[in-house]
Amino acid sequence: MGNTKKDKGKLIVFGMIFWYPLAGVTYQFLHYLIGLRRLGWDVYYVEDSSRWVFDLKDFELTPEASANIALVAPVLDKYGFSGKWVYRGAYEGGKCYGMEEAQLAQLYREADAFLNVTASQELREEHMRIPRRIYVESDPFNVQVKVLEGDIKTLDALAAHDTHFSFGENLGQPDCDLPVDLVCWRPTRQPVLMDLWQNPYPPATDSVYSTITTWKNKGKDLTFRGQTYYWTKDREFLKIIDLPKRCSAGFELATMVDEPTRRLLTDNGWRIADAMAVSSNVDTYREYIQKSRGEFTVTKEQVVRPRTGWFSDRTACFLAAGRPVITQETGFSKFLPTGKGLFGFLTMDDILAAVEVIESDYESSCKAAREIAQEFFAAEKVLGKLMSEAGLD
Repeated sequence: MGNTKKDKGKLIVFGMIFWYPLAGVTYQFLHYLIGLRRLGWDVYYVEDSSRWVFDLKDFELTPEASANIALVAPVLDKYGFSGKWVYRGAYEGGKCYGMEEAQLAQLYREADAFLNVTASQELREEHMRIPRRIYVESDPFNVQVKVLEGDIKTLDALAAHDTHFSFGENLGQPDCDLPVDLVCWRPTRQPVLMDLWQNPYPPATDSVYSTITTWKNKGKDLTFRGQTYYWTKDREFLKIIDLPKRCSAGFELATMVDEPTRRLLTDNGWRIADAMAVSSNVDTYREYIQKSRGEFTVTKEQVVRPRTGWFSDRTACFLAAGRPVITQETGFSKFLPTGKGLFGFLTMDDILAAVEVIESDYESSCKAAREIAQEFFAAEKVLGKLMSEAGLD
């Protein structure tokens, strides 16, 4: 997985793997790191934040990052980034892991550019010395609303970057019900390393449509133009709660729910898998996706109602693993081919029709899913386009 081209310069990817060390997050950033390296960049991974990390055992924030380092560092080292990653807790008592602080300071002086992926890194004076500063937003809506409301902190954070990308591919289009002002949002999508997702597992006869998800999120709902827009999936799943009873296919959620919710789901035919067991290890996570029959999932209202064109990084991995996908429509069908391998739904009838198409020729559906990933999500293509549009090719 080394470079395929001559080094173009030093590039930092800011991220949040150590902060939230679950496998889905790790893959999201691995795709950037390895993909950019293949394009010829000398790539470094940096987390240098004032926020505490998330403790997976106690489900709370903590200043002690050593357990998270132990989970993530071996993965980065395995994929060739030994000596090229650093976690520094930029808070009182925070420690530095990986590269030493002096090496990090030198990297900041020498770096040609950075990608602030998921906008996870707050910028300080030492970061502002880096000549090119690229903002990559994975979840549209929140920032766009705050810009419209004139939120100074958000406006300052955006102004500290010179180029802005968003997974909201439909932002600024006439059918997107989310005005965009002051910021030129360039469309991008999640890069995926196709060779990481080669699927050695033939589908088992008892395989089911699945997804890995958080059932309920709190604290991220927003009021926009007098209406509440929700940032949680339980509301969307409840709209189609009886799906397994209406379809011969099996459906499973890898999630964490309370007992009443578990009973509600199982009473309606859903299988439940342990989300933490699936997501705590990158190999287990990948195998879970590869062994699924396909993905069925819903999407948060904040990206559905305004037709942002958003598409999930996890869903892109299902496609790359050659597993067909049925997911809630956000406007992405304007940009990605649907109807074979990938389906966007608005209604229960849409879901049932999609399952019927997939199951009528499952092998062909799997092939189509993989082909969509290769054409529209392959890391070299996605990142090559991003870097070119940023003037860094």
